[in-house]
Amino acid sequence: MSGGREASPLRALPRRRRLARLALGWERLWPALWPPLGVLGLFLLVALLGLPLLLPPWLRPFLTFAFALAIAYAAWRGFRGLAVPGAEEADRRLEAASGLAHRPLAALADRPAGDDPVALAVWQAHRRRAAASIQALKVGLPRPGLARRDPIALRTGLGLALGAALVMAGTEAPERLRRALLPTLGVTVAPPALRLEAWVTPPAYTGAAPIFLDAAGGSLTVPQGSRLQVALSGGSGGAPELQLGTEASPFRALDARSWAAEARLDQGTRLAIRRDGFEVAAWTLTVQADQPPTARFTEAPARAPRGLALRLPWRAEDDWGLVNLAAEFRLVARPQAPAHVLEINLPSPQPREAQGISAPDLSAHPWAGLEVEVQLRARDAAGQEGRSATARLTLPERAFTHPVAQALIAIRRGLSLDPTARPPAQAELDRLSAEPEAFEHDTTTFLALRASRHRLTRDHRPEAVGEVQETLWETALALEEGRADRTARALEQARAELRAALEQQLREQQEQQAQRTPEQEQQAQAQRAETDRRIQELRDAVRRHLEALAERLQQENAESMTSDPQNRLMDRRDLERRTDRMREANRQQRPQDAERELAELEEMLRALEEGRSARNEAQERNRQQRQRGQQQMGVVQDMVRRQTGMLDSGHRRAEAEAQRREADRRAQQLQNRAPWARPQDQAPQQQQQQQQRAEAESEARAESTREARTQRALRRALGEVMQQFGDLAGEIPAPLGRADQAMREAQEALEQGGDARTPQQTAIRELQEGGRQMAQQMQRQFGQGEPGEEGEEGEGEMMGQGQGQDGQQGGQENAQGQGQGRDPLGRRTREAPGAQDNGSDTRVPDEAEQLRTRRIQEELRKRGAERGRPQEELDYIDRLLRRF
Repeated sequence: MSGGREASPLRALPRRRRLARLALGWERLWPALWPPLGVLGLFLLVALLGLPLLLPPWLRPFLTFAFALAIAYAAWRGFRGLAVPGAEEADRRLEAASGLAHRPLAALADRPAGDDPVALAVWQAHRRRAAASIQALKVGLPRPGLARRDPIALRTGLGLALGAALVMAGTEAPERLRRALLPTLGVTVAPPALRLEAWVTPPAYTGAAPIFLDAAGGSLTVPQGSRLQVALSGGSGGAPELQLGTEASPFRALDARSWAAEARLDQGTRLAIRRDGFEVAAWTLTVQADQPPTARFTEAPARAPRGLALRLPWRAEDDWGLVNLAAEFRLVARPQAPAHVLEINLPSPQPREAQGISAPDLSAHPWAGLEVEVQLRARDAAGQEGRSATARLTLPERAFTHPVAQALIAIRRGLSLDPTARPPAQAELDRLSAEPEAFEHDTTTFLALRASRHRLTRDHRPEAVGEVQETLWETALALEEGRADRTARALEQARAELRAALEQQLREQQEQQAQRTPEQEQQAQAQRAETDRRIQELRDAVRRHLEALAERLQQENAESMTSDPQNRLMDRRDLERRTDRMREANRQQRPQDAERELAELEEMLRALEEGRSARNEAQERNRQQRQRGQQQMGVVQDMVRRQTGMLDSGHRRAEAEAQRREADRRAQQLQNRAPWARPQDQAPQQQQQQQQRAEAESEARAESTREARTQRALRRALGEVMQQFGDLAGEIPAPLGRADQAMREAQEALEQGGDARTPQQTAIRELQEGGRQMAQQMQRQFGQGEPGEEGEEGEGEMMGQGQGQDGQQGGQENAQGQGQGRDPLGRRTREAPGAQDNGSDTRVPDEAEQLRTRRIQEELRKRGAERGRPQEELDYIDRLLRRF
């Protein structure tokens, strides 16, 4: 039993001794390994950070060799005197780790010196106690003791630095280690076969062309968001890398000797291309951020001086160009209502700076007559928007004279202020439709009123209000502008009814030739009363029709008809006197006289309509002829511009020829120098200059030939204009003939390769003078223009406008025609004594102002033909001539 108890702890003793020896070995080995491992970690840190790549290539091998020597020296110092732990050292470690005293492991190995039984028994007891004490032997953890050698924990900092460097290097870590371990000795310049191409493509919204980078480096400014593309081919070495600031990225391999890289430029940085440790090229890039566009009103928006349009002077700018400009209108009374957006046309596609005056006519908009806020909104190609300050104004509205039209516009305006206020609008529409005489019993107007009322009642969509407003506007326009057509239909109906009544009365009178009975006499009186009522209806219809015609003439600002004896028959007082005679003949039971008066009245009305139609036809012919003349004058102005362009081209050719002559003179002076004063490479330079001179002369001859063809085409076009204007006006201005002769001389000079500037200047002057004489001849022959082109309202006032229906005042007037200074409808003409043009804001310029305007235009054309003036002044003159 005792032997078994002793065998158990002794059986595990050899394994514990091996573990103790391993622990002692690690405690001795690790302090010896730390110095070389520390130097190796420092080398790896330097390599991962890419610091060797910043050194010259010839210095990198020395750096690697220095680290190798440092590692070897640290290893020699650490492993010097290192020994393998023995068994006795292992026992001492086990005893110390287990806390045993008196070395029990040594007691197990000892033997007594004698054979005394008592001594042996005592020794065996001692062994049993020693064996019992070693049952819980412990090896313990190794304690290298680096903390004593590295009290500030440099090993921990080195480990953290290595981890951070590895993360920063990323996928480039193996390549950086390879370059640090295997440095390549190379030169600092790129091999001759190396080819580098780099360019920057600006964003599409800028419209700018790609920018090519100089391989020698430099600095440049590019738009934000540009795309950098680099292509590298040839040379020797590994794959290049693109370095943007502190970030580096490898190129993409296209084949064995070609690489490409791309990058987006969002901020300014230094761009470098590195290969095998040397810098191939470098640039300093400045990124220009895209600024939002700006828009503003150059003047306060207001109503145009004439007409119903608005005047919106605007100016907009953007660093890369505008793509859209709009004006947003918002109703002040209802800010939550959707804005009305009005697009403004830009003078050219994507201008960087533009200004102009927009004149929209919003008199037909439901907000007309209400206060609105207007704001400009500009947008560039990048989608950025710029807004102007808000301006407040009242939209112009059209003035209506028809009572029903005025009521409809009031309903329309009320719905704009409050779309939910439908009941008041329905009640007003019911009131208007219940009084059909207010709109001449027009069926279309009645149906429009009832349809609008029904839609407001049954259609609960928000869009229904806008549709009703559109119907009301069209109905009001029809009532205002189409009154003459309605009154003409009402007049025709009244004439037909009166004629039927007179025929009925005449038949009854012929059938009842004998003495009438009281019943027949009563029927005759009733028939005469009916006829008298029809006569009064005809008189009212005639009066309304004449008023409608007068309103139409006033709206069209029509000219007075030429006075002739027939116009006297269309005097309003004559018409009313004839209806009075018809009524008198009816009361005296003379239906034949009343019928004759009706026939004469119909003839007068027919003459009125035919006279107006003839005048309209004459005005239309005059307008067409005037338009043809204006088109021909526009062609002459275009010829002036084209001829001016050819003159500019001639100036450029003359300057180029003068420069070539100056170069030849200098070359001749150089040729006359002494041989020792001549440059060594004079012959190649002379050959190159002669080749360039020959190419320039060839291009000049080709350009002269092209301009000769253009000059011939201009001359042919001038001949066609002269022929057409002669057919139109009967006379061709003499300056046009002189311009044709000058063009012929310029054509011949260009065909011979000579100087055509003098005849071209003559042609420009004569064309300008011919255009001025064409304008004067058109003015004398066809007048200033259509009456309605500049005026807005009619002129004059109606005679008898305040007369009553009974015609008493008309009966008191002189019955001898309409008198001097009256038009066929009784209005005062401009030639009438004391007449005033109170109904129109159009002022026709007098002769002095016209002469002054022509002189200004002539002076502008004269200065525009002097091509030696500054380009800014010539552009300004050209804009003035195009506009005015």
